[in-house]
Amino acid sequence: MPIHTHAGFMDEILKADPTEQKKRRHTILRLFERLLDERGFDGGQTTVRDHVRPRRLSLEEGFVPPAHPPGHAQADFGEAWAVLGGVRRKVHVPVVDLPWSDAIFLKAYHAETAEALCDGPVSAFDVFGGVPLSIPYDDTKLAVAKIPGDGTRVRGTQFAGLQSHHPFHDRFGRPGNGNVEAMVGFGPRIFTVPIPEAPDIDAPNAMPPERRHARQDAILRGAEGTIGERPAVDRAAFSALPQTPFDACDKRPGKVSSQALVRCKTTDHSVPVA
Repeated sequence: MPIHTHAGFMDEILKADPTEQKKRRHTILRLFERLLDERGFDGGQTTVRDHVRPRRLSLEEGFVPPAHPPGHAQADFGEAWAVLGGVRRKVHVPVVDLPWSDAIFLKAYHAETAEALCDGPVSAFDVFGGVPLSIPYDDTKLAVAKIPGDGTRVRGTQFAGLQSHHPFHDRFGRPGNGNVEAMVGFGPRIFTVPIPEAPDIDAPNAMPPERRHARQDAILRGAEGTIGERPAVDRAAFSALPQTPFDACDKRPGKVSSQALVRCKTTDHSVPVA
C-alpha cells in the first residue's frame, strides 16, 4: 500500500511525540515496525524515513523572541569590586533595567540583603521618574518567604512592603537569560572599570550623572532614538511615584540590655543610655 495511505496514522504518532520524554519517542525503525504489524504496510524503511523527517522538524519546539513593551522593568543582583577606605572588597549591585529603552540603574551595597533588594529599586524609581508596571524576579529567599504547593509565592515582609508602597506587578521564576542578566554583567564592567576608590560605599553611588548615563548617546540596534531619549516613552507608561518615600529597612522590636546594647541579627549595637 502506498505511503500516503498511512500518512494520517504516522502524523498522529508524531504529534504526540514532542510531549513525551525523548527515551519514549518513536524512532523511525519503531514506526516502520508498527506500520508492518498494524497497517499491513508493504513499503521499505527508507520510504518511512523520507516521510517522517520533514514532519518531525516542523514539530520541533520553537522560540519566539521576547517582546518588551514600554513601561516595564527587570531586576537582578550582580557583583563588582571597589576600594573602600583603602581596602579592596567585593560589593553587591542590584541592577534595574528597562528592556524597551535599555536604560540601566546600579547601586552598590555591602551585602546582598532584603534591604538592598528593596532599596535598589526605590532608588531606581527616583532616577527613572516613576514606578514600572511590572518587574520579574528570580525565586530568591530575599523576596519570597514560601512557595506553597499551588505554586503561588508568599512574599517576605520587606518585599511585600515595597510592593504595597509602589504598586507594580511582580512575577517570580527560575533564573533566565533575559535582558537584565546581560546587564548584570555589562553594567558593572561599564561603571566599575577601573575599580572605583572611595572613603565609603556611599561615594561610588554618588558618581557624576555623566558617568552613570555614559551610554545615553548610544543608538539601539533596530530601534529609533538614543538610549538617552527612549526612557521618556517608558516614563510615560509608568505610574506616579508615591508622595512619601519607602523606608527600605528591617524594622523589628528589640530590648535594651543593662549594658545599653540592642541585639539585631546576632550583632550587638550600642545605644544612648538615655
